[in-house]
This record gives sequence, C-alpha cells and structure tokens, in this order.
Amino acid sequence: MTPGEFGLGEENNMATSEGTAPGAILEAVGLTKAYGSGDRERTILADVNFALAEQEFVCVVGHSGTGKTTLLRCLTGLLSPTAGEVRFRGQRVSSPPEGLAIVFQDYSRSLLPWLSVEHNIGLPLEGKGISREDQAERIAHAVTAVGLSGHERKLPHELSGGMQQRVAIARALAYQPSVLVMDEPFASVDAQTRAELEDLTLQLRKEYRTSVLLVTHDVDEAVYLGDRVVVIGGAPARVVRVEETRLGRERDQIETKMLPRFAEVRAEILREIRDRSARTTPTELLRATLGGKGTDGTRERSAR
Repeated sequence: MTPGEFGLGEENNMATSEGTAPGAILEAVGLTKAYGSGDRERTILADVNFALAEQEFVCVVGHSGTGKTTLLRCLTGLLSPTAGEVRFRGQRVSSPPEGLAIVFQDYSRSLLPWLSVEHNIGLPLEGKGISREDQAERIAHAVTAVGLSGHERKLPHELSGGMQQRVAIARALAYQPSVLVMDEPFASVDAQTRAELEDLTLQLRKEYRTSVLLVTHDVDEAVYLGDRVVVIGGAPARVVRVEETRLGRERDQIETKMLPRFAEVRAEILREIRDRSARTTPTELLRATLGGKGTDGTRERSAR
C-alpha cells in the first residue's frame, strides 16, 4: 500500500479535487503545516501523504513531539494546512465536515458537567434537522452499544474515567459518522479499562460500519487495533513507514498478542521509531521548534 490516503467533506464547504486515491474516504495529499513566518517560521509537518479507506482502522504512531496532534487537527478541518490538502470522499476540506466525529483524549473537558449522560450524547444532534424520535432512538442505541444502560441520567462527575470516555464515544457514534477520529482516547485510564475500551472500539467499528483513525503513543495498541499502522517521524515530520498488520478482523487481547505476526509488526514499528529518533539529532528537533534558528536563538547562516 503506497502512502497517499486521507480526506473529509461537506457539500457547501469543499471543492472537488482530482487524483483521489481509489477507495479513500479520508486523504492527506502533500500536507504541510508551518507556524509563524520569516525567521520565526517552523514547519511541523512536511509533504504528508496517506489515506483511510471505507471501514478501515488506521493507527498513527510516532515519538513524542512529532506532530501527531497537529496532523489530526489538519485532517479534521480544525487547522488549515500551509500547503497540500485534505479530502473527504474526493472533496477538499476547508472546515470540519459533516460525516466526521472526534473523540478527544481529555474526556473531562469534552463533556459538559451540568448535562446528564443522555443529554451529553444528544448534544451534537441538536439543530441538525433530526426529529426528536430519531434523536431519542440514536441516543438509546449508543448508550446500549457502549454499555451505559442504567446510567443515562447521571452527571459526568458521578462516573469513573472509563465510563466518561464511553460517554464521549457514544456521543460521537450517535452522530452516525462515516469516519471516527480518536486522539489518544485511552491515555488517561488504567490498563484494564484501556483494554476494555480498545475491544469496545473494535466492536463498535464493526457494528456501526465506520472508518476509524486513531492517534496513539502506544505501539502495542496501534498494532492490536489497526488494519494498518502509519508511522510519522523526523523534524519536520513525514510518513516514514506504513505497515499492514494482517491480523484479521476478530482480535483478542491475549490470543492476538501471542501471534508471531503481532510480535513481528510490533518489532518493526518500534525499530523504525527508535532508528528514526536516533537519526534526528537534538539540534534538528530544536531547529524545528525554533523555526530554523540556532541553539542560541539567532537565525543560522549558511557556512561560507
């Protein structure tokens, strides 16, 4: 599979683009993101290309500080790229599109503390022209799907961290998106809850027939969940490896992780991240952060 897949879209905020990867629902094409200008410009992402296919699960990994969250914000229309573009169903994205939902890492901030579970889940459905009956049906189905039956009228502070993240996932699913984007969604919960939420996500992906893009620091999680794992690295960051897991759709926290193929893919990705990190010197990382300046904060000049 060649790098070149990602995109989003809504009829009234996107222009049709040519050259869309076959089968791609969400696609990044030559995506570059820089902050600042002139001497203060710093490039975070450079010429990123890859895509997410219909009903595919793709995980993005890379060492800390490579720009994974910046990539996610560009892909979801929350940030405009400096160059290149993001496409959804072949159409250029200029703002967050219909058909895409996001689950953030910090569930405590994404939920409104004064609203009950069911009202938090139903919030994105308001003003969308959906009848009250249909809204109630979607909310009830999402509550059942994430295992929160009996907790509908509780407030977020009455729930554990794992249950709060289930509310956030249910809210995204009630919207019935074609693409679900998750930004390190299980980083703030304990190991057992994390495993349960990983399996829940696989189950929901199958039930709702949605495509999933998940950003994570955890290579084991990426290999366990993903059909493909995209590794980004360097300064500025680029796609440096795309690995197909080939572990099948049915997965188990014990059995899958004992497979030779799991160990093989995990080792290859860890080796790529380690080697890429070793080739990126502290000075290069600092230069990317400072926008091409030297370590003393002054603009570097080419040697004569």
